[in-house]
Amino acid sequence: MTSDAQIQTSGPPKPLGFHEHDHHACVSRALEAADSRCKKEGLRLTPVRRKVLELLLHEHRALGAYAILDVLREEGFGSQPPVAYRALDFLAEHGFVHKIVRLNAFVACAHPGENHSPAFMICRKCDAVAEAHSMHLKGSLGDAARSVGFQIERTVVEAVGICPDCAHKTDP
Repeated sequence: MTSDAQIQTSGPPKPLGFHEHDHHACVSRALEAADSRCKKEGLRLTPVRRKVLELLLHEHRALGAYAILDVLREEGFGSQPPVAYRALDFLAEHGFVHKIVRLNAFVACAHPGENHSPAFMICRKCDAVAEAHSMHLKGSLGDAARSVGFQIERTVVEAVGICPDCAHKTDP
């Protein structure tokens, strides 16, 4: 699947979440890709799992399990925390969502199906999240790991700052 974040003429993919794009098409393509991948790999994208993924795709920001549970409850999917946590566990295990540790919340993956180390830019004002690729094997972290014989298997980078929308709101 090619996300709107990857459609550009040159350079690395732009992070999804902080730029203009056709949001409806973005969500539709991601859900179609998730459905297709689950069928291909024999995974069960149950109605509650699909609803959680859809909710996170619509938001382009991280949501906690209890915020997700509130929406699930309103839509008749159940009101017990395990309902949300089981769906989130499945989605995270298969790379459809990522956990944002700083926020203790989850965000839809901008690059599902790709083996990657995400780097998140988190707006401290509105909690919007943009995902980009991290190059953990290159640069100073990769050099430091190699120098001591450490093999990096997974990294998650979380940078906190102010998104373009919030920056424009505070400009004089």
